[in-house]
Formats: sequence, structure tokens, C-alpha cells
Amino acid sequence: MSASTEFLSGIIEGFYGRPWSFDTRRAYAGFLAQAGLNTCIYCPKADPFLRKRWQDHWPRPQWQHLLQLSSAYRERGIKWGVGLSPFELYRHYGPVERQQLRRKLDMLMQLEAPLLAILFDDMPGDLDALAARQAEIVADVCHWAPGVRVLVCPTYYSFDPVLERFFGRMPAGYWPQLGRELPGAVDIFWTGNQVCSGAIAIGDIEAINQQLGRQVMLWDNYPVNDGATRSNFLYCSKLSRRDPASRQLLAGHLCNPMNQGILSLPAIAGLAELYGGPALDEEWLQQVLGPLTWEQLQRHREAFEHKGLSGMGDQRCRELASRYAALPGAAAGEVAGWLRGVYTFDPACLTD
Repeated sequence: MSASTEFLSGIIEGFYGRPWSFDTRRAYAGFLAQAGLNTCIYCPKADPFLRKRWQDHWPRPQWQHLLQLSSAYRERGIKWGVGLSPFELYRHYGPVERQQLRRKLDMLMQLEAPLLAILFDDMPGDLDALAARQAEIVADVCHWAPGVRVLVCPTYYSFDPVLERFFGRMPAGYWPQLGRELPGAVDIFWTGNQVCSGAIAIGDIEAINQQLGRQVMLWDNYPVNDGATRSNFLYCSKLSRRDPASRQLLAGHLCNPMNQGILSLPAIAGLAELYGGPALDEEWLQQVLGPLTWEQLQRHREAFEHKGLSGMGDQRCRELASRYAALPGAAAGEVAGWLRGVYTFDPACLTD
């Protein structure tokens, strides 16, 4: 592969609800480097300046944080980028909107980030000209951002029928048309047969590649837990039920982590191992999560992943929250916060 088509592996911070702290985001530059992963995309749904208020610029403190993140990832050799969700821009993309988009792109280029994602996910898609409009927008982005690798999330990003239930009927021929009309170098995200796929088989990837006429970029919704159902659980097991041979069919593989950033590391360790990266072994996880927290997680992982908050009951959750709150470190604080209901489900997350 050439540098421009390098296989991307890492994370996409693309969840709803409570976002990560700046310290957690910055720490992930080191975590990903140690895991042999090479990519991080910043696009939390809670950042209004990426989605509903995309035309506006960030307040200075937030903008400074983005500049610092870009620099931190660049220093570690990790490809970093931003995911912009220009909400329903495809419904009317005239001269005024085009100028607004260009102004936003000019600002994003100041980050000197090698990646830029344009995300049309979780928006109404009942528009016959949807693929053509989205391709027009992305072509402009590619023209205004030379030298940047552009990735796109379609409005219909899975075979899951739930997308049509929430966002309207998918236009006929949407995927083949999008694949034909998007610039050839653009990567297209896909989440599998479901929005949150328990397993992703080679045959599934071959099916969407045939529809799009190019290799997809896997947006893997594990271990994300932002939905009405999944927010009830903590997913601290390694990523599994993915075939390492699928690498030959993919442009990349990015995992969407949990609202609990440090607790997502065991799952991300599975992604690193899937493609032959250095194993983030138990000793490493103990060090990062804290030995006492790691020990407790081994005892409670099964309940956290399968019983969840509702299955354990209020009293048990309160007992465990007090136990974890007494332990040092950010990971213990994330467990205690989850047990106390700090990570409240965001109803804007319609798919689970």
C-alpha cells in the first residue's frame, strides 16, 4: 500500500452522550502508539460545532484543545483528524451553504491533520438525490483540502433495517451511486450487518464492497455503549468475532469506544491483536487501569457485561460504586460514575 492508502486502525470517538475529557483524549495518543494502532478521529456527537452548529467556530478554549490534540498525535506518529457532520446540508447546497462549508474547512485545515471525515450518519435520508448531493459536497471538500485523506459515513451505513425505520426509506441504488460518484480516493464507512454488529464476517464485507465498488472502512460499534440498551452495560472484553483475513478487504478498521475512555482499552486491545499488533497484555492493562481496579474488574466483568445496571439492582450498584470510588485512578472513577448513573443515556441516539 502507498502512504495515501495505508490501512487505518484505531478509534473513532463518534458516540452520543457524555464526551471524554481532554486528558483522556490526549492520553490516547500514547495508548494507540503502544498498541501499534495508527488512527484517531475526533467526532463526539456532543460537540455542537461539528453537527447542529457546524457553521460556527469553536470558542477559543475548545479550539486550543483541538490544536493541542493535533500536535500530540502528530508527535506520536498517529494519524489524527476531525469528523464534521454538516447536518442535513444535502437538502439545500447552494452558494451560501457552499461558502459556509468552505469557511469551516479553511479553519479545520489550520489543525494540520492528515484525516478529515465527512459524516452524514443519523440524519433523515428520504431524498431521491441523496447520493448525488452528498457526492457533490464531498467533491468540494476534497478540492478544498488537498493532501488530506477524506472519509465519508453515508446516511445508510449498515444493512440494518433500523436505519430506514428512523431515517426514512433509502433511495433506490443509493450505495452503488455513492460508490460511483464519490472521488475514488475517498473511504466509505460501514458498520456491518447491524449498527452494532456482534460479528462481522468476510462474506458481509464482500457484499458491501460489491455494492460500493471499493473497499469499505469498518466503523466498528464495539465497545460503544451510548444507546438506550447498551448504556446499561460496560464492555470490557477484547474485541472478538472479527476475522483477521478481512484486512485484505478493508481500507481500515476503527472502533467506536465507550463513553468511559479508559475502560475501553481492553476492547481496543483486541483490535490491536486482530491485525498482529503488539499485545496489550494483562500487565499493561493493570498498569494503565490500576492494579486494584483491574483486580475488581475481573470479579465483576461478567455482571457488568451481561446483567448490567438494571440486572444488578440499585442496592448492588450503590455498594459497588462506593467500592470503586475508594480506588485510585481514572478507570475506577469511570466505573463508579457508570454505577451511579452519571453516563445518562442520550435520547438523540436512536439506534442501538
